[in-house]
Order: sequence, then C-alpha cells, then structure tokens
Amino acid sequence: MTTEKGLWAGLLLDAMVGDPRRGHPVAAFGRAASALERRLYADSRARGAVFTAICVLGAAALGTAADAVVRDTAARTGRTGRRRPRLLGRTPDRARSAAAGSTSTAAGPARGASTATGLVSDASSAAGPVSDTSAATDLVRGASTATGLARGAVTAVSAWAVLGGTSLAREGLAMAAALETGDVEAARRRLPHLCGRDPSALDAKELVRATVESIAENTSDAAVAPLFWGSVFGVPGLLAYRAVNTLDAMVGHRSPRYLRFGWAAARLDDAANWAPARLTGLLTAVCAPLVGGSPRTAYAVLRRDGAAHPSPNAGRCEAAFAGALGVRLGGVNVYGNRVEHRPELGDGRAAEPYDIRRAVRLSRAVTVASAVVTVGARAAVRAGWRSLRR
Repeated sequence: MTTEKGLWAGLLLDAMVGDPRRGHPVAAFGRAASALERRLYADSRARGAVFTAICVLGAAALGTAADAVVRDTAARTGRTGRRRPRLLGRTPDRARSAAAGSTSTAAGPARGASTATGLVSDASSAAGPVSDTSAATDLVRGASTATGLARGAVTAVSAWAVLGGTSLAREGLAMAAALETGDVEAARRRLPHLCGRDPSALDAKELVRATVESIAENTSDAAVAPLFWGSVFGVPGLLAYRAVNTLDAMVGHRSPRYLRFGWAAARLDDAANWAPARLTGLLTAVCAPLVGGSPRTAYAVLRRDGAAHPSPNAGRCEAAFAGALGVRLGGVNVYGNRVEHRPELGDGRAAEPYDIRRAVRLSRAVTVASAVVTVGARAAVRAGWRSLRR
C-alpha cells in the first residue's frame, strides 16, 4: 500500500467512522501542549515562538520516527520471512556434495564422469548465480511490499486521526436540524462545537450564518489542508499540520493573554493554510453545480470578496461558499468581549436553515475533489520521477 492509498484509506475511515469518541490523538496533543504552555508561558513573542516550534517539530519528528520504524521493521520481516530455494528437497550446498560423491562411486569412468558432469551441471544451473540473483530479487521485493503495506497502514491511521470532515458535517447537520424546527436554544448550545462566537445573543439567522461560515472555513482546515500536506510530506506532514492548526485554536487568539504569546502560532497557521485555502476556494467554485450554484458566480465572488476578510485564508473559503450557495455572509461577530465587523461576502439573500444542508453537501464534495487533486498530483509526480530514474 503506497502513501497515496493510505491517504485514501484514511479518508474512507473518516467517512465511515468519524473522530474517535475517546482517546483522540489530537486531544492528547492538546493536553501535552497545555502542560508545556504552563511551563513556558510569558507575555513574549519569543517564548511563544519557542513553544510553537517545540510542539510542531515534535509532531513532525513523531511522524518521521513512525515512518522509519515501520520501514525498518517491514524490511527486516521481508529479509527473514523467506527461505533459500531448495533443489529436489536439498539445499544448493548439499546438491553440490551429492554431485561430488557420485563421481567417486560411479561404476565406470566414462559412465561416472558423465553422471557427475550431469549432476554438477544441474546443480550449478539450479543453485548457482542465477538462483542467488532470483533469491535476492525475491528478498528485495518482499521487503519492498512489506514496507509499502506498513507505511500505507500508518498513513491511513494518521490521516483518519487528523481529518475532521465527517465530524464537521455531523455538527452542521445537527445545527440544521435544530434550526429547522425552531429550537434556537439547542442551536445556541451546539454552536461552540463549530466556532468560538458567543451564541447567547444570536438569533436564528445569525446562527445560520455562523454555521455556514464555519463549515466553509473548516472545510479547508479539517479536510483540504491535511490532505494537501499529507500528499506533500506524508505522515510527518499530516501530524505537523494538525499540530499547527490545534495550536492556533489554543493560543492564536487576539486576547490579552495570547496577543503576543500566540503570535507565532497564528502566523504559522496562516502560512500553512495559504495554499489549501485557495485550493478550497477554487474547488468550491468547481463543485458549485452540485448545490445548484454557478461556478462563474462562485469564482467571481471569490475574486472580488475573498481578500476583504480580515483572515488571509478564511475569507477565500467563505466568499467561495457564499457565491456557490447564492447567499450573503459576513457581518458583526462577537467573541467574548471582542466585537469584529466583517465585510459582507456575496450578493445573495440571507442564509436560511436549509442552506446549512447545502453547505454540508458542498463541503463533502470539495473534500473528495481535493483528495483527487492532491493525492493524484502526488501519484503523478512519483510516476514521473520513476520514469526519469530509469
């Protein structure tokens, strides 16, 4: 199993199972990062940069070590798991001894010489250089196959742990169900699973807008970006990206405590999501017809409004979703004691509860499309590199 197949397997696992209910690796990383923060925290960008570097490089090192361990273990299994070929139930050395013995015990010189010559010829052809080369080739192939299977399995498990598209869809559908029945209080209790806005004063329309915007942004964070970095760097890329994104959620705030300490984590998250967010925007435009939208309109809104958002990445995703769904996003957002006035994205109507289901459907389509593009690109590069080496 190659890394590409491992990524597809991880995506399938996420679609079938979703995030584990208990013992989630990301939660374990969060607890370790919190413990390190308690030791290193200071109102300092330098301290925050050291904290971020330790966490991200540690995650990448863990992925590299896992990759190396399975490669070494699989290679040793491939070397020891095959036996030397036998000749008529004998090892090649015994075959040669039998041939030599027959020379001395033969009945007559001519007959004995002929018999010995035939046996030696047969033993040499079966157990000589050709047999040794074949055995070596089998060993290499066995080790290579075992290594590929092990690395693919590790990639699949890592991708499953890192991807969050299925959980995102479930939360979106839960919000849709609550708002479609007019249960605003239930929707307010559910919203913190999707974003950090204060839901206490939000009415139904604002809850819908917050949900659609969160689905749009998290399509990149929870699905497209992990697949992108997993395709580029394999398991280390998957784990390092999730570390970056988790740290941004933990300390990348503009609150008094984290304005300086969380600066490095926030900037690194911006850098890590720059390419995936733009890929998300483009794929959203491509997939717009699946929700009754126009690719041309979605792309036009992406180009016009994407950069107006205060986030260099979230704006691209939200603008593309607004254009594809034919709705208007943006407005006033309240985060605790902080109020942000966001520009409007799109020219459509205000989003309605049923638009949440359309956003979920669009998010799923973009996730699959991103896997086709990123994993397919990795496979194409690998094939091209192999052809150049031949």
